[in-house]
Amino acid sequence: MTIQWFPGHMTRARRQIQEKLKLIDVVIELIDARLPLSSRNPMIDEILQGKPRLIIMNKADLADPAVTRQWQDYFKEQGHAAFPVDASTGTGVKEIPGQLKLLLKEKIDKQIAKGMKPRAIRALIVGIPNVGKSTLINRLAGRSIAATGDRPGVTKGQQWIKVGSEIELLDTPGILWPKFEDQNVGYKLAVTGAIKEEILNAEDIAFFAVKYLVSYYWDAFRERFELEEDTPHNPDESDEIVAIMEAIGRKRGCLVSGGRVDLEKASRTLLRELRAGKMGRFSMESPY
Repeated sequence: MTIQWFPGHMTRARRQIQEKLKLIDVVIELIDARLPLSSRNPMIDEILQGKPRLIIMNKADLADPAVTRQWQDYFKEQGHAAFPVDASTGTGVKEIPGQLKLLLKEKIDKQIAKGMKPRAIRALIVGIPNVGKSTLINRLAGRSIAATGDRPGVTKGQQWIKVGSEIELLDTPGILWPKFEDQNVGYKLAVTGAIKEEILNAEDIAFFAVKYLVSYYWDAFRERFELEEDTPHNPDESDEIVAIMEAIGRKRGCLVSGGRVDLEKASRTLLRELRAGKMGRFSMESPY
């Protein structure tokens, strides 16, 4: 299955971002801590034209902490400041204003040296759909001002939002890219909920998730879905993946007449539980 999703409002958002760049001091790039590379839009470097950038690894509460530390090291090697947060609970969010000031310290110091009162930092916040931009903005602003939802594509337009007296945030719709050169990227994004489920084949996405999780997180996966300890779990054998999905379907009551497993229902159930963190913390990729 080929995964593509590039609604018209994303094309407009890209153009609008480029038009607003002259007003922007710094960019907050929000990515998913579970898949930091796949959740970075490869067009962002081109779009942002070298603006100072702070990378925020959101949903860190759902990611494998050891792998998240590896990603922090990776981004540091790339010359980017990056740190994990959980916007839903607010963990780490209070550090963001200080990090922005640190990135712009030279510019702010020059303004002060000239006897000027530094104006509010204008920050552009960007990221792919459903990565948590609106939730983060609400945390920073201390009030519910940006629309949120557990589905991609909630934000449709740009808006300026004040964060105290020192920061002004420009929110933008999430932007995917027209074509995934590596289809595994599309599958990873689909597993974590960055692509509208209505356009997907849930079974394909669930099977991709199971194949990955039995390879890297078998014990946690087996425990969550109540599989027998000796359940065959060779990710290279499609029959074994099907057997695992059928076992999950029976455990979750995803049955149709005759006692057969409804694989589509089982697949959607599995994906909902993974996205809600019910299996525990996992990452879909590592940098090394």
